[in-house]
Amino acid sequence: MASIGCVFDRTDELVERLQHAPGEEARQELAPTSDGPAPSRWTLRGVRATFPWLKDYTLSGVWRLLRRHDLRIRAARVRQHSPDPEYLAKLEHLLAYLRDAAAHPDQVVLVFLDEMGYYRWPKEGRTWSTAAPNPAPLADRDGPNNKQWRVIGALNALTGRVDYLDAYIIGREKVIVFYRQLAAAYGDARRIYVVQDNWSIHTHPEVQAALSELPRIEPVWLPTYAPWLNPIEERPTDYTWRRRQPQQQHPNLPSVPSFSGSDRRSGTALSPKGRSNLLGYLPA
Repeated sequence: MASIGCVFDRTDELVERLQHAPGEEARQELAPTSDGPAPSRWTLRGVRATFPWLKDYTLSGVWRLLRRHDLRIRAARVRQHSPDPEYLAKLEHLLAYLRDAAAHPDQVVLVFLDEMGYYRWPKEGRTWSTAAPNPAPLADRDGPNNKQWRVIGALNALTGRVDYLDAYIIGREKVIVFYRQLAAAYGDARRIYVVQDNWSIHTHPEVQAALSELPRIEPVWLPTYAPWLNPIEERPTDYTWRRRQPQQQHPNLPSVPSFSGSDRRSGTALSPKGRSNLLGYLPA
């Protein structure tokens, strides 16, 4: 009996063992041959074989016991790690700039910038159709070939506005054009913080020379290999899946509410449920 909340509580024992791979007991129970390898994942049979005090349990009994101990099958998350020795200092700078933007929304703008490439044709998916042996439905694809396209975009941390520029190639020339586009888009702001990664193009001499002519724009450098600090990286394809459009704002990020009419600058920028909500860390 594995009672919970008393002297017979085995929750810690279960959690500790199940955080590691199945071992010899599970191998003997599940391997197809006597010298076969241990399983790579836990199953109810493997759990029962690993803990001697579960040997008389049925598989449904093992499942119910795990539920009583509040143990569930959950998707693991990748351990995030940045090797940047100045990670904490850069993070504090980012939060300080966010506080500045939150305190002076009419004068200070903070945007998260990123670039990405994508292919014109989306991956084929499932749809309703008549059953085989009738032919499978054909995916509707526009254009003569599946060439790659690229986009640079900037997400406003306060309003959710997304400005973007797409082209066949995004290099230093297009980055410069996009900086000028941001300066024009936020013509009333006295300061525009542009949070970006350490892509070499961002520090190219030509790009830096162009920035010197845009004194209201201040680059904010993210720690190296820290994409979790850039909300526009969370699901960037959501502003590229549609056909190219002439407007320079796109409302279709999942962490931004749908905009209606011509006023696309209203709305909450960042979801309170995701890692994107950096503003949630700011004091009220």
